[in-house]
Amino acid sequence: MVRTLLLALMPATVLAQDPQPLPQQNPIPTLRIVRLSEPLQFDDFLDGAEGVDHTRAAAVTGFRQRDPGDGVAVSAPTTAYLSYDDENLYVVFVCKDDPTKVRATLANREDVGNDDGVAVYLDTFHDRKRAYIFWANPLGVQLDGIMTEGQDDDYSFDTVWQSEGQLTPEGYVVRLTIPFRSLRFGSGAAQSWGIALGRFIRRYNEESYWPYLTKRVSGLVPQFATLEGLQDIAPGRNVRFNPYTAFTGARFLDASVPAFRRANDARIGLDAKAVLGGALTLDGTVNPDFSQVESDQPQVTINERFEVFFPEKRPFFIENAGYFQTPVNLFFSRRIADPGTGMRLTGKVGRWAVGAIGTDDRAQGAALGGRRAGIGVVRVQRDFGGESTVGVR
Repeated sequence: MVRTLLLALMPATVLAQDPQPLPQQNPIPTLRIVRLSEPLQFDDFLDGAEGVDHTRAAAVTGFRQRDPGDGVAVSAPTTAYLSYDDENLYVVFVCKDDPTKVRATLANREDVGNDDGVAVYLDTFHDRKRAYIFWANPLGVQLDGIMTEGQDDDYSFDTVWQSEGQLTPEGYVVRLTIPFRSLRFGSGAAQSWGIALGRFIRRYNEESYWPYLTKRVSGLVPQFATLEGLQDIAPGRNVRFNPYTAFTGARFLDASVPAFRRANDARIGLDAKAVLGGALTLDGTVNPDFSQVESDQPQVTINERFEVFFPEKRPFFIENAGYFQTPVNLFFSRRIADPGTGMRLTGKVGRWAVGAIGTDDRAQGAALGGRRAGIGVVRVQRDFGGESTVGVR
């Protein structure tokens, strides 16, 4: 057994900038929502929300473009209605438009980049650095991911949430239902999050947001509005165990005997996940099975200077993968080819963010003489001020 510990001390990574005032010195808006005993019903909004009791939800208008006209009002009327109950956050978008011009296709999950759509961005720790992305096209096809300031959006993230959408004579309506147990956030009876709402009209290459997210200020998450009114919510213990067993057998003719022979193979394994204190996620795995993971998309390259990059899709490595990322990517989890056992702790407590992983790799490699490797990585970050971090890895 060869054990390898990757521990690199990087210079302090400071993502700070001189403070710049928002255009016209607009203050960051605050949105307060109310708890409902019954969720907002999708069918109630199909007639344009004229008959909906607006006292049951916070209504948001005033979307403004980021592209193509920075600060120009959205080209088609858009209203979002928000509320929550004990288990979920509800967001209903009522989008006016000519339905014959709306781009909406029934497609595979996350294959909706060319469609019109709406989105909710949630900065649940309100650190103005990271946010969940929940995106849906007019027919309810989903896309989700993680946005991190200074990094590319991570769409390998997948969680459980619901969406439904329908074209109407006046445009389309989409409802997003986001369970609190699918989110990670700090403890406390009263929650204060960052939030942004978006609408996308592809025929105009238009992106519009509430609040106004200008390109004249670097960063998106620091410009989010403040979401208040969330009281006494929790992600729950969220403890999950996923055992599996697999058996294969074959009967074949052995020409060297000759006789029929049998070859059998049995596998058993377990994946486990627990949410600690609402903010830390502990993952464990024994003999994981990745046979059902989505295969890599073929990439054809000719005379390319750089090697082909395939994103991580294995569930054990996906959640909170951004906590291991640095401006210079020192850790690429795809190099762990065949983990036998592993533990992983990721999340955020106060101003501290941590990512730690320990696993072995059963895949043989010439560099290690065919022996198994033990791999450990630890990343710790500390937030300073509004937009600065220092990290050690």
